[in-house]
Amino acid sequence: MSDRPIKTMEDFAEFVGLSRPTVSKYFNNPTSVRRRTRSLIEVALKESGFRPNMFAVNLNRRYSNIIGIIIPNSTDPFYMALTRHVELIADKAGFLTFVLSSDGNAELEARAINTLKSLNVAGALMAPLGIKSHQKTLRALGESTPLIYVDSPLDATSSFVGTDNRQSFQLITDYLCRSGDPPCYLGMPGVNTNAHSREVAYVEAMRRLELEPIVLTVAKVADWDFERFGYEETLRILDRGGFPTQTVLCANDRVAFGAIAAAYERGLKIGRRAGCDLRIAGHDDHPLSRYTCPPLTTVAQNYSEIGRLAMESLLRRIDATVSEQANLPDKDRVFLSAELILRTSA
Repeated sequence: MSDRPIKTMEDFAEFVGLSRPTVSKYFNNPTSVRRRTRSLIEVALKESGFRPNMFAVNLNRRYSNIIGIIIPNSTDPFYMALTRHVELIADKAGFLTFVLSSDGNAELEARAINTLKSLNVAGALMAPLGIKSHQKTLRALGESTPLIYVDSPLDATSSFVGTDNRQSFQLITDYLCRSGDPPCYLGMPGVNTNAHSREVAYVEAMRRLELEPIVLTVAKVADWDFERFGYEETLRILDRGGFPTQTVLCANDRVAFGAIAAAYERGLKIGRRAGCDLRIAGHDDHPLSRYTCPPLTTVAQNYSEIGRLAMESLLRRIDATVSEQANLPDKDRVFLSAELILRTSA
């Protein structure tokens, strides 16, 4: 064994006394080499401290062991919780995960997609920007790589695992109508398909109850700063006479966070108890929703189940042979029911 620094796979092969192809075979799949050879390599790894460039290893494979994940906001606890569940499942299945954020920017999303293609990923999970996404680029990725969308689908036909907005908005709208004033609807910026589908779901829920929907007119922006959007729109509405009802249903919890802050600033008391001025509810059960003041009534997306089912679908597609691919459905569309979470805001 040589005393010279071990920097490359060739150096390590010389150090361990095996051929370069045998060492590469081990790093591609440790169980593919004999037990004695595997033990020899593992001892040499401990002695030398050598760590191969796994991205380079994967680039040389026909099929890599990298799963790519693209999310629209790396600082949002919702996406972080979802990503964490995916990472744990991927690790147990023997895959590395590579997480990229588009930061709400279509050009960054396109760059992230091309990065995944260059890494020869085995498959990908993606929460797309939707209306701003490079749809042709995404469809091209989906044609060459197993691809599952989460949180919001790219379109009406793409493989998707997420919450059934119709069910969730029926659930919370029904509760709000039974417990107080029917809700008006404070939407979200038009950054993905949820912006439209949730508004439609609210309107349908109100009409099923034979009530007139009240969709508030809001600024037409495409900004992922939902809290600021909710805050500024609520201030504008309050300063122009207030909401048309004493109940506000927000498109998501982050919009509701901003609405609560604005209402507090204008001296309004939020809650469902006697003497309160306004009820505010959200959607998603964002990890921070239980810590608002007052804690936010909402409907919970089951992000652990979304992660599990999305990975189950993705791994099934990755593991399928060419002949088995023909028997898989063209698209997986899984819509999960939400759970009503009652807190003191509504």
